[in-house]
Amino acid sequence: MTRFLAPALIGLLGAAILVTLGVWQMQRLEWKQGVLSGIEARIAAAPEPLPDTLDPDAQRYQPVELRGEILRGEIQVLVSMKPVGAGYRIIAPFVTDGGRRMLLDRGFVPDEARGNPRDTGTVRVTGNMHWPDDRNSSTPENDTATNTWFARDIGPMAEALDTEPLLVVAREVTPADPGVTPLPVSTAGIPNDHLQYALTWFSLAVIWLAMTTYWIFRRAKDRTS
Repeated sequence: MTRFLAPALIGLLGAAILVTLGVWQMQRLEWKQGVLSGIEARIAAAPEPLPDTLDPDAQRYQPVELRGEILRGEIQVLVSMKPVGAGYRIIAPFVTDGGRRMLLDRGFVPDEARGNPRDTGTVRVTGNMHWPDDRNSSTPENDTATNTWFARDIGPMAEALDTEPLLVVAREVTPADPGVTPLPVSTAGIPNDHLQYALTWFSLAVIWLAMTTYWIFRRAKDRTS
């Protein structure tokens, strides 16, 4: 029996570690689902007044309702939308009735409509304040010469359009421009891979136990041969 003790202990210990990691990922999944539920509730909450002082941490996803004017001039941010394909987010300067000049993410236009004229003028906007994190180590630098941006860099966008460093992502614009499809703030882009990680660890535990069983079987077979 001592011949099989070491393989059995190694198998059980390894499986226990892998199962523990899987359970930890399930706990992380529950935590992440709670965070996402909180964000979704924040996004869908009743609109609040536009704050005088900006605090990206406290005001992220804050819903707002604005009345004012969409001005001419825009920034075009390269994106992709299923199932349409490549296109651009349209970021326009917006002046509220109170005189604040800010950035408005109007939504998506397909690539072939990039050069089309878009409606401007007085509108009512419901949307969410946002400080997007579009840029990573592989994101190209914005090509301002051709108005091709690869990330919603609020500081440079505000400088280019002479606005406050404040972005509102539209959920609804009234009257609507039929050529622009709003891309509201959502949790869809926030990664939540904990279930996949948990399944990976649990699968590895099963494989580990199967390999241990095979190891013990081979040792038993070698002993009897």
